[in-house]
Amino acid sequence: MTEEQILKGRLADLAKRAYNQNIYTYSNFLSAAELSILDEMHNDISYIHYETFGGNELSERQIVAFGSEEEFGYPGTFPISVIRVSPLLEKFSDNLNHRDFLGALMHLGIERDMLGDILIKENTAYIFCLERIVDYICQELTKVKHTNVKCEVTDANIPALTPTLRDEEFPVASLRLDGIIASLLKCSRKEALSFFENRQVLLNGRITGRNSILLKEGDIFSIRGHGKFIFEGTGGNTKKGKIYVHIKRYV
Repeated sequence: MTEEQILKGRLADLAKRAYNQNIYTYSNFLSAAELSILDEMHNDISYIHYETFGGNELSERQIVAFGSEEEFGYPGTFPISVIRVSPLLEKFSDNLNHRDFLGALMHLGIERDMLGDILIKENTAYIFCLERIVDYICQELTKVKHTNVKCEVTDANIPALTPTLRDEEFPVASLRLDGIIASLLKCSRKEALSFFENRQVLLNGRITGRNSILLKEGDIFSIRGHGKFIFEGTGGNTKKGKIYVHIKRYV
């Protein structure tokens, strides 16, 4: 049995249990590729409402919840917490990145699907995780790389987690996603196509291979290893008939 088949079986079981027992059921965190598999299952599990969330509106790794207040008569709550991990003494801290924090968590024996996004702000990590492992992380995560750290539970809506965005404007021949990516990254159309072939492009949180799709205002897209962007719309044309597009880049 393939990993995809195992995942589909697990999600189908959660949907059935929610429907048969009138209780909310929740998956662990799903990657973008796994969320795309969930989308493929829509017709098979359409008998029960489901939605995904990762801790904030921009999370890439998300949990799927089966059930709704309309169906069950009471609201559900995603079992997600946020832990702030920061150096005990900033002046003695290593330069810490995403891989350092993730490696430290893996070293504790924590499975990747128990963890959501890990956001880094100046050597401090904000770790989205399942509620049930919060105490374990706070007790056991004392060092990242060679840096002693402290852990504390925090709020997902704090200002530190508000993304910094930079406005960009440039002309394109059309609103096709591959053309916009080529212009953004200053690469050839062939190289832009390779990102789709290698499953590196996400559109609104899902992997997409549709390079010719036309972007709509508010679409969020990312290229793994190259950044995340919001398509803000268009504004005028060049003398040669190209369209000016407005993009916000996450920095």
